[in-house]
Amino acid sequence: MISEPAPEKRRRRGVYLLPNLFTTAALFCGFYAIIAALQGRFEPAAVAVFVAMVLDGLDGRVARLTHTESEFGAEYDSMADLISFGLAPALIMYEWALSTMIGMGPFLSKLGWLTAFFYTVMAALRLARFNVQHGSTDKRYFIGLPSPSAAAIVSGTVWFGTDLGLTGSQLLWPALIITVGAGALMFSKILYFSFKQVDLHKRVPFASVLLVVLTLVVISIDPPKVLFCGFLVYVLSGPALFLFRLRQRARRRARAPNEPAGPK
Repeated sequence: MISEPAPEKRRRRGVYLLPNLFTTAALFCGFYAIIAALQGRFEPAAVAVFVAMVLDGLDGRVARLTHTESEFGAEYDSMADLISFGLAPALIMYEWALSTMIGMGPFLSKLGWLTAFFYTVMAALRLARFNVQHGSTDKRYFIGLPSPSAAAIVSGTVWFGTDLGLTGSQLLWPALIITVGAGALMFSKILYFSFKQVDLHKRVPFASVLLVVLTLVVISIDPPKVLFCGFLVYVLSGPALFLFRLRQRARRRARAPNEPAGPK
């Protein structure tokens, strides 16, 4: 008697709710930041980008902890990141500082919005490259400045300047340099520490918990200045590490000709 072939299992449709809720919340913060910037409310716009950073870090962690990772979630997260960390910071910076270049002549008038566009394109390319290389690179490092950190330094500049009572026109050229620099570093091949080796499942020394508490206390003292300085150090750590490695390679090459030849 010929047995009938077993029916194929139907592919389950749907998405995991919990991690995608965090992604949606991060996307909402990015969208809100754009609306706030268009209304001239630059401080809440910059704060919204930082909130999106926290939520973006949580969605991946929650997905891994609850075993709810999916291709849909990864793609949705990338599109949300493009809005929150690519488009939103560029528009915030444009509305705050770069738009003041209008009226400075035909070249400089275009340079303002082209700078914001350059940052957005670099963020899109950075995210696309990350998706392609995901799983095939050293998890200890990011290749290029991560888009959330780039968004933090760009939005942090706006928050920092607003907190000091400075206008975008007063910080126009530093703002332009920071925007171009953050965009270029995103698509560069400079390595940045990823901190992904931190395992939340294992026990940690009590000093680690104390360090986290102290970090939160320091940030709460003056968030605009502390966050801006902290991310500035991280942004500069990549080029510093790159130059250090170049120096180490140059030293090895200089020593190589002087090394005694081995026995023939």
